[in-house]
Amino acid sequence: MPFKRKFALTLLVALALSIALLATARSSANVRLPGKTVTFNKDVAPIFFNKCSECHHQGEAAPFSTLAYKDLRPWAKSIREKVLSREMPPWHADPHFGHFSNDRRLSQTEIDTIVAWVDGGAIEGSPKDLPAAPKYVDGWKIGKPDVVLEMPDEFTLDASGPDEYQYFDIATNFTEDKYVQLAEARPGNRKIVHHILAFIVPAGTPNMSKMTKEMRDKAMEAALKNSPFYRDGFLMRIKEDQPVYDDGCSEKGGRGGGNDNILTGYAPGHNPDSWEPGIGKKIPAGSVIRFQIHYSKVAGSVQKDRSSVGLVFSKEPPQKLILTRSVGNILFKILPGAENHPVTGCWTLKSDTRIYALMPHMHLRGKAMEYKAFYPDGKSEVLGVAERIARAHHERWDGDGYPDGLGAEAIPLEARLVHVADVFDVLVHERPYKEAWSVEDAAGELRAGSGTQFDPTVISAFDALGAGSWTTG
Repeated sequence: MPFKRKFALTLLVALALSIALLATARSSANVRLPGKTVTFNKDVAPIFFNKCSECHHQGEAAPFSTLAYKDLRPWAKSIREKVLSREMPPWHADPHFGHFSNDRRLSQTEIDTIVAWVDGGAIEGSPKDLPAAPKYVDGWKIGKPDVVLEMPDEFTLDASGPDEYQYFDIATNFTEDKYVQLAEARPGNRKIVHHILAFIVPAGTPNMSKMTKEMRDKAMEAALKNSPFYRDGFLMRIKEDQPVYDDGCSEKGGRGGGNDNILTGYAPGHNPDSWEPGIGKKIPAGSVIRFQIHYSKVAGSVQKDRSSVGLVFSKEPPQKLILTRSVGNILFKILPGAENHPVTGCWTLKSDTRIYALMPHMHLRGKAMEYKAFYPDGKSEVLGVAERIARAHHERWDGDGYPDGLGAEAIPLEARLVHVADVFDVLVHERPYKEAWSVEDAAGELRAGSGTQFDPTVISAFDALGAGSWTTG
């Protein structure tokens, strides 16, 4: 997804229009749009169809479908809560860096409409007002695939124990090169599939599905002999004697750019891969597609899975080929008790490159990720910032905020700035549930919260600017 550069100097670094100061009042007070009865069919369905149904339809990971009133009506109060807090639809990229084509965020008008619908009794409305719902073919978001590559056999996962990484090879039997326009990985059992990575393995590489277990184990041990990894059951771990390089961008740093043979992947919230006409991904004739599947034993019972990948081919050979490449660092070490631990990874491009998509991926220890481009002339540019501000800008200086109950300087500075900016922005603008405050009154409210809700240093900076410097444009 190409992104457009979009810079604007607003009040501090305001991230969104949701605020902590009014969160309690907004979640308990009814919101009504003046002179209007809000119904699902006329007002809310278009929002859900456009922003929610991709994950919220039959067969997907979400717990209910937004395509039919009867399916989502029991969830109305929960929808209200999650929409007000901006937890749903999920979107963690900082809007100040880049403009993404798949941005799922709701506008304030859309949020107010959904809240007013719930507060008004979650009325269905007239059937004639209901727009046509999106159609999902057999659960595939890409439409009907030209070919489906499925695991040869059903895999059985034990009820308990550590996570497992399993590998499955699927022969394509392609007699000529193929060019992919759309690709989608689909888990067979969403209860246990944490993620899928599908790799393009060149013709002539041994097919693991045709090996015995003993042959596979022997081949794996040979491959790991001179690598930094060792096997621990079905997991890969870093050997204890490996050097530590937190700065992967240093001369001796950890892994940089990985190989470019990734076909597609799946993780909750991941969009199918879709490339505009004239751009495609090449699968050479005779290739094998290798699935790496991370299984998590959270179901608590024996489970079965048979995951697959669907492909839609280009109508003609593309003018440009697209590659998916990983950039990471595997040789870092987090010390016990560390609240924050920066880790970097770098990749040097050898030719002019256009970036279409970014997919940050970390597990529970990850807090935020930033992509940054460094140019030959010494300039640099932030490409994407994820989660740190979005997660912490509802925290309070006195520790009584959410979601993590952070307090004082444990709250990231940028989140403390955004907290003040958010509150000011909402106070000085009219909303369906409130009149706009004057700049002076809003400034007074912020000062009253100094030392409890807000960082006193940030409020002092506000005072140094003077209330007249805070505009509502």
